Amino acid sequence: MEKARLIFEKQLAHVVLLGILLFLLSLASRLPGFREGEFMALTTRTWFLLSVANAVLHQVYVWFCWRVQLHLSLMTRVFGRFAFKIYAVGFGIMIVLRPILITGLAVSNRNTLHANPVIMRAAAVILLVPAIYLIYSIVKYFGFTRALGIDHFDESYRSLTLVREGIFRFTPNGMYVFGFFTLWAPAIFFSSVAAVSLAAFSHLYIWVHYYCTEKPDMVRIY
Repeated sequence: MEKARLIFEKQLAHVVLLGILLFLLSLASRLPGFREGEFMALTTRTWFLLSVANAVLHQVYVWFCWRVQLHLSLMTRVFGRFAFKIYAVGFGIMIVLRPILITGLAVSNRNTLHANPVIMRAAAVILLVPAIYLIYSIVKYFGFTRALGIDHFDESYRSLTLVREGIFRFTPNGMYVFGFFTLWAPAIFFSSVAAVSLAAFSHLYIWVHYYCTEKPDMVRIY
């Protein structure tokens, strides 16, 4: 019973906050131009629903894998030494789909934000600069395995100190602050009201993951 409670720790707040964000997203869907367009034979509505579904599934997947491994060692009991690799494959597929799907949405719904296209494209390029620096910092100082949460699977990582180099000099939450600029960039570049709304939802929702899943886990791990 205690382990089950720990697996669901702060997940009621997760569900409530997700519900609020989805409600706000439904309000945004009433904005002029939100449903316009199509791309690759898929309507804007389809691109939008695929993007939302992937974002929610991704974060629920991470919560489930992290918690059942941290408190029950379920992943390693089922998959043995391949547990982290299997988890990482699922994570990788969904994280790669995020910018792909929002780009498809942005192209489908392009030019529905009435703004100067030169300014919008320049802003999109500027946003990519810290996002690229983040990737560089992860590769050089942090490591993708640690970024994916290997400390839930391998106790040897739990003795490592916090990284304060590269982009992490400015914030310990560099992945959440700057990583989601990769979603804002295509949304802004193509001036899409639907994609900008989805980028805002995604960026807010990752902080729900941080406060309801990652932060409690870090307290228990470290």
